[in-house]
Amino acid sequence: MLEIKNLVVNVKNKRILDGINLKIEHGEIHAIMGQNGSGKTTLSSVLAGDKRYKVISGKISFANEDVISLVPEDRARKGIFLSFQNPTEIPGVSNQEFLRESINSIRKYRKQKQMDMFEFREFIKNKIKLLNISKEFLKRSVNTEMSGGEKKKSEVLQMISLNPKLSILDEIDSGLDIDSMQIVSKIINSMKEEMKSFLIITHYQKFLDKVKPDFVHILNDGKIVKSGGFSLSKKIDKEGYEKFT
Repeated sequence: MLEIKNLVVNVKNKRILDGINLKIEHGEIHAIMGQNGSGKTTLSSVLAGDKRYKVISGKISFANEDVISLVPEDRARKGIFLSFQNPTEIPGVSNQEFLRESINSIRKYRKQKQMDMFEFREFIKNKIKLLNISKEFLKRSVNTEMSGGEKKKSEVLQMISLNPKLSILDEIDSGLDIDSMQIVSKIINSMKEEMKSFLIITHYQKFLDKVKPDFVHILNDGKIVKSGGFSLSKKIDKEGYEKFT
């Protein structure tokens, strides 16, 4: 699904990622953990194609294709989705308008029939039901005048609507209450059963207890310094990062 080899990334001539190696297979959940400033959000942004980050060397392959030269839109069309740590507000653009345009952009790329408004309303009905969201939410502007939890639910709604092959979730659990966290974790586990893959950036053991990642990686100073199974996250929760950093 995804393979990163010796990835080195600079921002304004400062080394942020320093030789990242990571491989994610179909149907796997990987968690990235680490102290603030360790490079976690930089990694997610680079994978999504943010050009503010300069790739100095290394390789990013997605579905056996080198994607480093691709713009974010093309990476999204191929099946990479990024949920932002701090989602951008888009006043004046409704959620339903944004979602339908996004879906149709991908359908056009795949040479599929465009979804009209009637088809979209039928399609989105079950999606908002999964997230326990009202129909009125679709009429609201994207991420505008929303709580932190509402913004994260909006990101998850985008994810299940676009149905990507690989979802990169940057602190998707931040701002979610217990019930919402339960809903989101069920969605992730359901998509995993469909052989979708995840790279989850988080600080919270409670969320990992619900999604039970296959692999946990500790990022420190731009490098993966330790990898292991789900039990590694429990060790971090109990002992902290100091022994790994």
